[in-house]
Amino acid sequence: MTFIEPGLYVRNGLAEGPLADAALSRAARAGQLLDDLQERASTMTDGQLRDGVYRALRRFTQEQPLTRQVDSITALIRRGVRIDWPASDRLPCA
Repeated sequence: MTFIEPGLYVRNGLAEGPLADAALSRAARAGQLLDDLQERASTMTDGQLRDGVYRALRRFTQEQPLTRQVDSITALIRRGVRIDWPASDRLPCA
């Protein structure tokens, strides 16, 4: 086991601890938000869809997402392309 910082350590190539759990939780929630958006996209305005994508990415990254990322994902959803956001129960660590 390798200690990285309080709340985060690596064992067998997987991150563990409260910080890893929080990152996994954010990833899963972002995936749920994107799934919901894709289900409701036809009933949303472009602005509502873009705002939803922005919020999902912001939840995942905890930073302001790049405009081009938001616009690209919004355009894909609007065209009916399914965005998969898999979230595992373990966080791989290099």
